[in-house]
Amino acid sequence: MSRPRLAIGTFGDIGVVRTPGGRHTARARYRDWDGKTRLVEATADASKAATQALKQKLTSRALFQPSSTALSPDSPFGELVAYWLEDLDLEDRLSRTTRLLYERNMRTLVLPAFENLTLREIGVARCDHFLKQMAKKSYSRARQARLVLRLALALAVRHEVLPRNPVDSVSRLHRPPHTPDALTPVEVNAIRLAIAAWEAGRAVSGPKPDGQLGVIVEVMLGTSARIGEVLAIRRRDIDITSATPSIRIAGTIVSHKGEATSRQDHPKTAKSRRTVAIPTFTAEAVRKRLVCVNNPSLDALLFTTREGNPLTTNSVRRQLRHVLKLAGITGVTPHMFRRTVATVINEQAGVDLAAELLGHTNTKITIQHYIRRNEMVNPATAELLDRVLAKEGS
Repeated sequence: MSRPRLAIGTFGDIGVVRTPGGRHTARARYRDWDGKTRLVEATADASKAATQALKQKLTSRALFQPSSTALSPDSPFGELVAYWLEDLDLEDRLSRTTRLLYERNMRTLVLPAFENLTLREIGVARCDHFLKQMAKKSYSRARQARLVLRLALALAVRHEVLPRNPVDSVSRLHRPPHTPDALTPVEVNAIRLAIAAWEAGRAVSGPKPDGQLGVIVEVMLGTSARIGEVLAIRRRDIDITSATPSIRIAGTIVSHKGEATSRQDHPKTAKSRRTVAIPTFTAEAVRKRLVCVNNPSLDALLFTTREGNPLTTNSVRRQLRHVLKLAGITGVTPHMFRRTVATVINEQAGVDLAAELLGHTNTKITIQHYIRRNEMVNPATAELLDRVLAKEGS
């Protein structure tokens, strides 16, 4: 009679034989994931030890189902990184900016710590220690490193090279206390005055300012848009003739290494694409700027270089920093205007409207990163206490 066929990933009866050297060899038939049945052996000094060693060997063998990839649990981590980057390109779901960011973070933050390890050597304890050590230096870098490490190892799990993803079991990273930095109305007006003085030529050496910086700031204050989104605004995105003037946020400016700066036809996220009603001060600034835009095309950018090319976000940041430094103002970044808008809207109308204006998918992001907490408790408490606890006869 023929032996009954084993199910894939299972083994038959274990037999133990004594070798001429006095040791013991345990053997069993194992049906591999390719459907072929093979004899698997393990040798030890005692029969029981040989049987136990064979069972461990069979259990380990059952964890890994071969796939089309050439990777194995004994492959170096660097080979997984290359395979992961190829897979990202094959899926083609990420924006160019995000794809380059993932590769940079993997190569600069993660690979130096894991490049000499095989995949089976990367366990929970090692990943946990690595991320905690990085978090001591920078929470942000630790978070970015965890993301790309988890994504790469998740690919190894999906392609059945590893049985589980060790990053899924590491300790949670704890964000250090942080209060979003927003500007007060007094500070906003001081910035406006500094830019106006510079654009009037009273603190300038070199080419005369073209007046764009002040308008850029007014648009950021009136829309809450990111600096790249503001620089990507076109004629077709602007409506200043309706009863409610508005600007559509529908793209962003990107600058890839070795390539010319260009307009990307979508903002950071899907929800970031939105139409924003603008306040009077923004509408007035945009009207004045449109007079200076010589290109009549609807696709003409509102803000450009003297040659008509898109402005880079870095050049605007540098210019803002330089202008404010001349006025003795430091520490202001374009993103602070976005936080300022979020804080104002939250205080006047609540966090839901603030999140909607910023294009956030939920209010948690708005609260954590954009709204400066108001330390002033509602003054109604004083009236309530006076009413109940006032001194008699007073």
